[in-house]
Amino acid sequence: MRGLMILALGFPMAGLAQTNDSPSIFIGLGARSAPAYFGADSNETGITGRLRRGETSAGDFALGDSGLYSLDLGGSLRLVTARTADDHAELTGLGDIDATLEVGGKVSFIAPQYEVFTALRYGFGGHEAFVAEVGGDFVYTPDEAWSMRGGPRLLWGSDDYAQTYFGVTAAEATASAFDAYDAGAGVISAGIAAEVMYQVTPDWGVLGILRYDQLQGDAADSPIVQSKDQTSVSLMVTRRFNFGL
Repeated sequence: MRGLMILALGFPMAGLAQTNDSPSIFIGLGARSAPAYFGADSNETGITGRLRRGETSAGDFALGDSGLYSLDLGGSLRLVTARTADDHAELTGLGDIDATLEVGGKVSFIAPQYEVFTALRYGFGGHEAFVAEVGGDFVYTPDEAWSMRGGPRLLWGSDDYAQTYFGVTAAEATASAFDAYDAGAGVISAGIAAEVMYQVTPDWGVLGILRYDQLQGDAADSPIVQSKDQTSVSLMVTRRFNFGL
């Protein structure tokens, strides 16, 4: 789904042993082709980025005696770009939606060959509502240079979230080609994401991301939706900064 940046930050929790002795930050910057708005049948290309704390293969807190499993607790941010009716003729008569910064937390369970996570965020700006995301990845690292991961994704949105992006008010129905429509809380989309990382040097790399989502429920039935199938592709140059002594 549309959103320019995902930011994950960890924080300590009393009573659990930390497993990462050398903090690091992973930064990516590049280009992304994604649906022009939620439900659009065409893509637009823009700038994308990623900021993540720590290694992707280790968590903050060890679970059990083996040291193979860990729990990562952190923050989750997503920036959703604005939707402007003047930029899309089919949306004439609908109100504009400002850019939104979603802020929340994320919990990940990390094992040697897979990871599962859940995140809860609240929006500030274009929507002021809760969204939740759950997913999991199978992880494959054939050597020190290449790493691959991928798995299912599920996005849930509250009433306000669904109505903001998929609803049509009575006033908008009068001014547009759409009938009035009330979108309720529920699963917004279900899909799959895949990432391929090539580490050119220990610090520099190239990251490719492919994501497919299919709109569900009230979101899929919205008269605004031109296509239920939403695909995005990203390509980024990455840099890792280590702060260990």
